[in-house]
Amino acid sequence: MTAEGTETEKKYDVDAAAPLPALQDIPGVGRVAEPHKAHLEAVYFDTEDLALAARRITLRRRTGGSDAGWHLKLPSAPAPPSASEAGQRREIHAPLGQPDVVPDKLLAHLHVYLRGSGLEPVARLDTRRTTVALYGHDGVHLADFADDHVDAEVMAGAGLAEGGQEAADQAGADQAAAARKRQWREWELELVHGRPDLFPAAAACLAAAGARPAPHESKVGRALGEAWPQRLEAAHDDGAARAGTAQAAKKPGKNKPGKKWPASAVVTAYLGGQIEELLAQDPRVRLEEPDAVHAMRSATRRVRSALAVYRKLFGGAAVRRLRDELQWIGGILGAPRDAEVMLERLRQHAAELPPEQAGDLVKARVERELGTRFNAGYRKAQDVLLTDRYFRLLDDLEGFRDYPPVRPLASSPARKVAGKLVNRTVRRLRRAHKAAARSAEGPARDAALHQVRKDAKRVRHAAESVDPVYGKRAAKLAKAAHKQQTILGDHHDSVIARDLLGKLGSPTDLPEPVALAYGSLLELEERIAADDESKYRKARRKAGKLLKRGVK
Repeated sequence: MTAEGTETEKKYDVDAAAPLPALQDIPGVGRVAEPHKAHLEAVYFDTEDLALAARRITLRRRTGGSDAGWHLKLPSAPAPPSASEAGQRREIHAPLGQPDVVPDKLLAHLHVYLRGSGLEPVARLDTRRTTVALYGHDGVHLADFADDHVDAEVMAGAGLAEGGQEAADQAGADQAAAARKRQWREWELELVHGRPDLFPAAAACLAAAGARPAPHESKVGRALGEAWPQRLEAAHDDGAARAGTAQAAKKPGKNKPGKKWPASAVVTAYLGGQIEELLAQDPRVRLEEPDAVHAMRSATRRVRSALAVYRKLFGGAAVRRLRDELQWIGGILGAPRDAEVMLERLRQHAAELPPEQAGDLVKARVERELGTRFNAGYRKAQDVLLTDRYFRLLDDLEGFRDYPPVRPLASSPARKVAGKLVNRTVRRLRRAHKAAARSAEGPARDAALHQVRKDAKRVRHAAESVDPVYGKRAAKLAKAAHKQQTILGDHHDSVIARDLLGKLGSPTDLPEPVALAYGSLLELEERIAADDESKYRKARRKAGKLLKRGVK
């Protein structure tokens, strides 16, 4: 059984001989509990190249104390706060199990970062902890103060990567072993039910006892020392700078693209947001959480749309390869998602059939058919998310974001270049509108309207990408395109539903109530499709001026 929560804490360096602070003097603290002592032994796991540490993810197995077990800590935001601020992380616990067997539910959160690499012990920490609970005047458990004396040992190779390992080899085996060991004392103040303003309230009290804000983000970070890798967010900022803007280097991780940024920086910032969304949804798909497949598929579509719209700004080969691979993974995710959508649609419609028709029998048949498709599609998706091909795609996406293969045009102002490319997608949508208006009723009209839907979706994503540049105008365009996409999405679902109902209701030996039920559902879908066409034409007329002007 796993448990999940949020950890909000701040760490402090302190000398070995420093006295405990006068915790009762902290403003807001009404009572200080008796100290509780514990002996904690933890083994930290990572890849050989510390891929988890680079993302500020920690995985450990700890014995001793009240929360013995496996602990996985994940950043709760894309850009974790600096060491001078209180850190907040998402924490997931699992039972102790076997020493070297990471629980599956924790691995589900890690595959997207491990990408096929194995986990191995990188550090062992022995902590003698004294914990004091702090209570408010109303009896609320505000926080826990921990006084930790830590003995750390880095596993051979893990903490002495590159030059550090070579230096250790030259110094001899004894010196190498000593280089892997560290001792220190630190204090932690972790919120329980208290508010973050407890940290500044406690600052004077802790400083008076000799506490200093810790420069390290975690115990394992301090243990690894110089081997602790650079945070990946710094590479993202360097990538934005390489994409053509100096602003990114001024306040790393805190800049948002704006009107003065070059086109490539605006695009890579948008891509970065969608890549982060894809990475966030990957574990949710593995854990079969609601709506996860839809959210992950949407992120892949947004990235693919952006690459299509802005392909002139980047190297053609890289763009084509990514678009092809995104289409592949989107199709894999689409199979269970489409079955899920259709099942919910037909299940609801069958429940509304009159009593004299065999709605329950039809519903059961539809659920068997689409349930089988959904289960098969989901199993395949979960298998694919463990393949080298998928992991290469993730590597390539992050590589494109951080080291974009820009062309000279990409350094032009976003307001000039990006707006022009977005408006090209708007003109493409207008052509699709005209083709649909000229199409004959039946399959040709259905196909034409489906093309309008796809082009409206591309316009929506393109408009979203330039929201930092065009603001309200881009938002209005995205909203209009989204409305058309939604209406025609329902129309397309109706087309698919009619095809499925036609096949399920085609046998000539069906009982009359069942045949009537299929006939009623077909008639309902035909009415829905006709209504959707009417709604689409109305939405098209309403957005006419906006689609002529675009974002510029």
